Amino acid sequence: MIYVLYNPQAGNNQGFEKSKGLESIYKDQKLEFLNIAEISDYNTFFNEKIKEDDSVIIAGGDGTLNRFINNTESISYPCTILYYPVGSGNDFARDVENDKPFPVNEYIENLPIVEVKGKKYRFINGVGYGIDGYCCEVGDALRGKSEKPINYTSIAIKGLLFHYKPTKATITVDGVKHSYEKVWLAPTMHGRFYGGGMIPTPGQSREDNEKLSVMVMYGKGKIKTLMVFPSIFKGEHVKHKEMVEVLSGKEIKVEFDKPTALQIDGETILGVTSYTATVA
Repeated sequence: MIYVLYNPQAGNNQGFEKSKGLESIYKDQKLEFLNIAEISDYNTFFNEKIKEDDSVIIAGGDGTLNRFINNTESISYPCTILYYPVGSGNDFARDVENDKPFPVNEYIENLPIVEVKGKKYRFINGVGYGIDGYCCEVGDALRGKSEKPINYTSIAIKGLLFHYKPTKATITVDGVKHSYEKVWLAPTMHGRFYGGGMIPTPGQSREDNEKLSVMVMYGKGKIKTLMVFPSIFKGEHVKHKEMVEVLSGKEIKVEFDKPTALQIDGETILGVTSYTATVA
């Protein structure tokens, strides 16, 4: 039996429809579709429902996968866990270069941890802090009002020009402090991609469990930042060393001088003044 845990809100509320595409992939096998939001007890689900020769497919986006890995943190999976990317960003699938259902057991073990407001979360892609968190905050608000697709690039541009105010930041990497003025972005990454294809830390690899990388975009005004910002989709922003710095280490703490929205694999947390990310 293949159990498909789908997120109906993924892919701009097309999660269920897109997950049904699995029927054409697994034509000769029996599939049972379950709304992942309705599974309240994963211990019961895996211990009483799932057999060793079954498979579980997570059908959703990066946020869906993030919620699954955090809700099953203390559970030993008795079967193969697969992932079918049907979200709007699909950065994890982009990073491992696979858009078909594929096993993820090896990817969701020994994940890095971020502590925010006294609570710890595992993450599979990265922790966004700055205008990327702002974009998720605005996107969540728009999604609550309309079913239209969210254009995060448009939100980012408008934020850069009109709404988002940069902050002062102190970034501590393995005990060494670095101070910055006018910080626009300060994400810490486990993989290469986040935000629907942005590559903030091109040298970071999820296969390297010994380090995380934080990218700081800082110091420049709105127009200069807006000019450089699109190059992040190719990872070429790092050439602008006058306003971009990448630091790597086992423990990264980022502190802003005012509360700012933060996102973890696309999941938004509001009013954050600091976070600490550590390798597994």
